[in-house]
Amino acid sequence: MTLTSISIQGYRSVRKLTLPVRRLSVFVGGNGVGKTNLYKALGLLRAAADGTITRSIADEGGIESVLWAGQRRRGEPARIILKAEFDELCYGVEVGLPVYELDHGVRTPMEAAFLNEPRVKEERLILRQGRRDVVMMERKGPLVTIRNEKGARETIPDAVLPSETALDTFRDSARYPELDAVRRDMLGWRLYHDFRTDAASPIRQPCHAITTPTLSADGHDLAAVLATLFVIRQDTAEIAAAIDDAFPGAQLWAGDTGSHCSFTLRFPEMPRAFAAHELSDGTLKYLCLLGALMAYRIPPLVALNEPEASLHPLLLPPLARLIAKAAERAGIWIVTHSTELAAALEEEAGARPRRVVKDGGETRIEGLRVSGFFDDDD
Repeated sequence: MTLTSISIQGYRSVRKLTLPVRRLSVFVGGNGVGKTNLYKALGLLRAAADGTITRSIADEGGIESVLWAGQRRRGEPARIILKAEFDELCYGVEVGLPVYELDHGVRTPMEAAFLNEPRVKEERLILRQGRRDVVMMERKGPLVTIRNEKGARETIPDAVLPSETALDTFRDSARYPELDAVRRDMLGWRLYHDFRTDAASPIRQPCHAITTPTLSADGHDLAAVLATLFVIRQDTAEIAAAIDDAFPGAQLWAGDTGSHCSFTLRFPEMPRAFAAHELSDGTLKYLCLLGALMAYRIPPLVALNEPEASLHPLLLPPLARLIAKAAERAGIWIVTHSTELAAALEEEAGARPRRVVKDGGETRIEGLRVSGFFDDDD
């Protein structure tokens, strides 16, 4: 499956945007324009796939903290509406405020939920068949209507709680193959916001010697990811070239020592190799990005939020080449405030950076039409 567009409505500074998703999508803008909200919206969609979207919103401060705070049209519901469109399938989820009733002056939830928790209001999965759309799953409150593998409609009352998603609840891949395909793809997304590089960071410690094809979101298993390339794949030509591009003459080693994996980096001017706990913050951050983009198995979508943070400017061109190479294997989504990185990505991969701006408190993308296409699209 190929992700083709993301729609975001009513989320923080984003009133309504439909963003086309390319093999490499680059969004650049200054601080405070809302570009990180584009990245976070991807994270909420992924959270819908594992059933934790309401918990994720609660972690952000609750539904009232993350709703669009600007003016609404008359009758427009106060909801976050997110959609992910693939080649033939489109999944959408709506999360909103609690509904109360007054019982002797006391507010009581009308749903099976706590008083102030976010509620999943609606979900839909639509199959595009030429000019005809077929609703494969529709959820309104606790009621779910879903088509099975034979195309027959099943109506299931009280199927889900307000804190749950139908996308996560209905996991029978044989009975609901379209739902399973979307969930599995979205669960595969990896979003990398930052990597801890302080002295106590797990990244600086050896990790269990377990074959690890994909870097975790926090990077704690970096040593196992690199060791998987060295020991399991036994083909390190590309990773050696990437290291030499960023740190000329340096040599990376990774492997297992007993029940744990570790790695070292040796610089040509130094008499010995340096272990993870000895590397600089910027060097370790770059190795994490390398692990995310050159892993044994790259996720269908990799999102990087401000990957240039903590990196020396000389590392930006090698990083751009690293990202451009990864875009040949997966969809890459970059949010950055570095015009230098954006320019390098355009040079290396031909990906035109899209400028994120704020207009009257609303996050916009320059040149983006309401239809979800850019003015300069062919």
